[in-house]
Amino acid sequence: MIELGANRYGKAAIRLVRVARGPDGDQVRDLTVAIALEGAFEAAHTDGDNALVVATDTMKNTAYAFAKDHLDGPIEDYGRALAEHFLEAPQVDIATVNVRAHHWRAIDVAGTPARDAFVRGGEGTRVATITAARGGTSVEAGVDDLVVMKTTRSAFSGFPRDRYTTLPETDDRLMATKITAIWRYGSPDLDADATFLAVRTSLMEVFADHDSPSVQTSIWVMARAILERHDEVEAIRMVLPNLHHWLVDLSPFGLTNDREIYVATTEPHGLIEATVRRGEA
Repeated sequence: MIELGANRYGKAAIRLVRVARGPDGDQVRDLTVAIALEGAFEAAHTDGDNALVVATDTMKNTAYAFAKDHLDGPIEDYGRALAEHFLEAPQVDIATVNVRAHHWRAIDVAGTPARDAFVRGGEGTRVATITAARGGTSVEAGVDDLVVMKTTRSAFSGFPRDRYTTLPETDDRLMATKITAIWRYGSPDLDADATFLAVRTSLMEVFADHDSPSVQTSIWVMARAILERHDEVEAIRMVLPNLHHWLVDLSPFGLTNDREIYVATTEPHGLIEATVRRGEA
């Protein structure tokens, strides 16, 4: 017997920019949106019957239209409005909306923010994923592409060695990574902007403050601190690629290199992932 398994469809990479114009200057909201639906769409696959298929072009147009009335506040509110709208169709069981917010800030002109000129920010991409189902709505939030570095207090030693191991042990290395941190809220009803800023602040503070014997430990320390500080967060998933910086051998030039000159590489890189969650009491 042959049968259709899990399936969903939608519209991805919807690029959307809203300029909110006000007396104190403009504000730029720059989003990449993806929408996916699951439900009674089997006939479209097996019989070529599109009677229940919401066109992906309709999804794109809805994302633009909802930006007019639902993008004054957090991206989580906008995504929730979109997801719950598509759930109104009886053939839809689950609607998932992913929103990536690309940060722009006003250019500083002699100490004053420009009213209508902006520069793209480089402190990561804010992310939100909202899933609306018949049983309720869940919200995940987080940050992606957040590049950070520790120039001291990072080590890696005590690992197994065999005939293929060439990596030297070190108790003080330069560690750089591009953080992806996605956390799940216990309830969708919260001040999403304030909570995002608070969690992101904790993430950065703990990264800067702790001593790291490995990237694995860094994930545990940062994630545990977020769960301890922020009751709204139920679990957090972190992905940390190890963006290696290798000391350059300057001895052929008669020079010493006391942790000063590095070559930065991005490929290949170590990739460390973990989820930290609240356990049962």
